[in-house]
Amino acid sequence: MTTAPHARTRAAHTGNDEFLLTPGPLTTSLTVKQAMLRDWGSRDKQFIALNARIRDKLVGIAGGEGDYVTVPVQGSGTFAVEATLGTLLPRDGKLLVLVNGAYGERMMKIAKYMGRSAIALSCAEDRTPDLASLETLLSEDKAITHVAAVHCETTSGILNPIAEIADIVAKHGRSLIIDAMSAFGAIPLDVREITCDAIAASSNKCLEGVPGVGYAIIRRAALEKCEGNAHSLALDLYDQCRALDGNGQWRFTPPTHVLAAFDQAVAEFEKEGGVPARNARYSENCRTLVEGMRDLGFETLLPDDLQAPIIVTFHMPADPKFDFTAFYDFLAARGYVIYPGKLTVAPTFRIGCIGQLVKADLEAALAVIAEVLGEMGVTQCGPAANAAE
Repeated sequence: MTTAPHARTRAAHTGNDEFLLTPGPLTTSLTVKQAMLRDWGSRDKQFIALNARIRDKLVGIAGGEGDYVTVPVQGSGTFAVEATLGTLLPRDGKLLVLVNGAYGERMMKIAKYMGRSAIALSCAEDRTPDLASLETLLSEDKAITHVAAVHCETTSGILNPIAEIADIVAKHGRSLIIDAMSAFGAIPLDVREITCDAIAASSNKCLEGVPGVGYAIIRRAALEKCEGNAHSLALDLYDQCRALDGNGQWRFTPPTHVLAAFDQAVAEFEKEGGVPARNARYSENCRTLVEGMRDLGFETLLPDDLQAPIIVTFHMPADPKFDFTAFYDFLAARGYVIYPGKLTVAPTFRIGCIGQLVKADLEAALAVIAEVLGEMGVTQCGPAANAAE
């Protein structure tokens, strides 16, 4: 692999020869990686203290001190989402899912697997949910007990209006569950201002840890009513919380190395300046990426007012010389790993803005993209006429 001079300079900070321009797993700091070099006893006092520290700090990031509790679970973010839905939604409850991408659809699939009643309020992947329709559904269907919404839907990179959604759900006396997987830690989400019963996220997104731990930040008063709801022993957050509150220990073997890395990542998040600082850095990354790609002739799927500073979706060039597989491989060989598209509305690809990346990293990536396009002979980076409609 040919390594660009900039990438060689940054390798000392990240320990990587390549950058993951993806929404997670993502590029982590060298010190986060180094935190995994020690073995931990899962019942050791130091590890129990580490767990407690993580749980408390996550609640603090959400503004939930005193009223909320963090409940972690082994696995990816989807494990945490399923555990949250399965624990908070009663067997006779009814879930309304706001769907404008793959992760809303996944929550519908989870509900089906759990045997829970669920309906979807769907819209196109490049649109935000219709709030008037949400009002109507909650007014007319009194059986709906819970609403689930995705904060940043990484299928497209769209930022959903979570505060407005929360206000409507609260006005109708329903419970809101937020999938904040790709937003938590970078986009403000304060439970003192946004009424919700649970926020689900994971270690390997905007807090810049490594994969392996999902978690839910849950209103304790809501969780205390959930005994017996869960469809799964391993994913029962009520029981998991009771164990952690009791002796500080996980019920089943925890991912000790992942948690050690997460503890370090959260400490680095705080040192950087928390949500405001991380939002500012990611936003600068996003602006740099979007402006640079537009200068090359690419078109974004989303208008700027709907774009979250997490991951950006670009229309596939109509130029017959552009081949995404070759484009991906050429970039990866030069140390930049991007993401394929996940849309049904148009052929696209995605580039992430999060992780241990700064403006100079995105500028270096843009220079490599321009170089690769030249090697491929691509001169027109705009989409086919009907693709951007």
